[in-house]
Amino acid sequence: MTIRSVGIIGAGFAGLSTAKVLRAFGFEVTVFEKEPDVGGVWAASRRYPGLTTQNPRTTYALSDFPMPADYPEWPSGQQVQAYLQSYAEHFGLVPSLRMSTTVESAVLDEEAGVWTVKARRAATGQGGALTAEVYRFDYLVVCNGIFSEPAVPQYPGVDAFVAAGGRVCHTSQFNDANEARGKHVLVVGYGKSSCDVANAIAADSASTTVLARHLIWKIPKKFMNVLNFKFLLLTRMGEALFKYIEPKGFEKFLHGPGLPVRNSMLGSVESVVTRQLKLREIGLHPGTPLETIARSTVSLVTDGFYEKVAAGELGVRKGVSIQTLKPGQAVLSNGETVPADIVVCGTGWHQQVPFFDGSVLQRVTDARGNFRLYRSILPVGMPRLAFNGYNSSFFSQLNCEIGALWLANHLRGGLQLPTQDAMNAQIDRRLAWMEERTDGKHSKGTNIIPFSVHNIDELLQDMGLPLGVLTRFKQWLGPVNPADYAVVTRQLLARHANASVAVAAPQATSGAAAS
Repeated sequence: MTIRSVGIIGAGFAGLSTAKVLRAFGFEVTVFEKEPDVGGVWAASRRYPGLTTQNPRTTYALSDFPMPADYPEWPSGQQVQAYLQSYAEHFGLVPSLRMSTTVESAVLDEEAGVWTVKARRAATGQGGALTAEVYRFDYLVVCNGIFSEPAVPQYPGVDAFVAAGGRVCHTSQFNDANEARGKHVLVVGYGKSSCDVANAIAADSASTTVLARHLIWKIPKKFMNVLNFKFLLLTRMGEALFKYIEPKGFEKFLHGPGLPVRNSMLGSVESVVTRQLKLREIGLHPGTPLETIARSTVSLVTDGFYEKVAAGELGVRKGVSIQTLKPGQAVLSNGETVPADIVVCGTGWHQQVPFFDGSVLQRVTDARGNFRLYRSILPVGMPRLAFNGYNSSFFSQLNCEIGALWLANHLRGGLQLPTQDAMNAQIDRRLAWMEERTDGKHSKGTNIIPFSVHNIDELLQDMGLPLGVLTRFKQWLGPVNPADYAVVTRQLLARHANASVAVAAPQATSGAAAS
């Protein structure tokens, strides 16, 4: 049966790039986004004070749409959102967007080959009324990202704490730094969002204390305050320092006979970071080798954070957590009681697809909730469904775009997939490797940090469109430039230029429903 119409859930990097690519290949697309603005994690409702990208501007763009040259090296969350809005406008995606629309259910009729998507759209000027809508599609792509639902611990005593005027929220829900003015704030976690928030409010709060149960390595934006970290870590060489499933080429040398060379390189970087951030002097050395950054995520240093710690303007409690909340106070796991008016939790996310029923979830995840996706895109044995953006990485935007091209090629019949047994075996091996490498911190099988380029290479190899030797060599010596991959779209469109696809707009029915 011909695939003509495609529903896409989510309008962040994954959803927008998927929509742009599939439209270019002749498919009719409809994009659902529950927020009023595009951007996903960069949407206004999710931006916390101090939010910036981790990637420098030139490495965090889509291949054929560079970020504005007047953006700073590390753009703000607001600037990234504006960039994505411009992307949607430039490629004519706006008419395909269904903003402020929450997908409530998506059900596949396998015999008919049709997805029925039920959604509710927030209407303006109707007192908060919602409009119920029903759409039908030939194919569905889930692009809601791996940061879908904030994970906030349920602390004992939270009800009394809140009743007395306290607040407990996730970093993504703390959108106004002024709320901390004159307040005692506890920030739970030591990742980038926690440190960003703490740093942004420290000057105006009565006190700001970071509760770091585990210390992790932070990477300076500029090593020795001179060399941009992109020249060390956002290259093929930087990625090759960490062992992939099957090292090939020069990587076999680095993790074989050349292991002492590789260890010396990482050791040198570790020494520089330790000295530059004065980690031993302020008592925040993680006590683990630098290579442990590959086990979960890489977190950049927040400008001014360590200086505030050294000056006593910002506190960090190591190895502790909140045991109980009381009105105006928090009792920590070490027995200490500290003043607390606001608790901001940088405690991660629950990755959810609430619009699927249990039968679909059983077919796309394992018993532990890990997503079983071939190439991080296709669920094996589940027809007319794909995921994109389920591969968190250094170059997440580029992984999304190449993933969209891989999917377009697949939908146009251009891929020769392995057998289901072979795909399942590959998924089994990958999940086992991820489990061992990250100590289980692989975001349900979706965290591929730091192996962004490896994932892209695999997708390009499947399409028979590997990068040229000179481009690959350039990427060994310098930062990966997204523009290097613009040629893939042109090559793939040329390959399918003589093929046709019948396009039909999705049918929708509407009816008012009270909120």
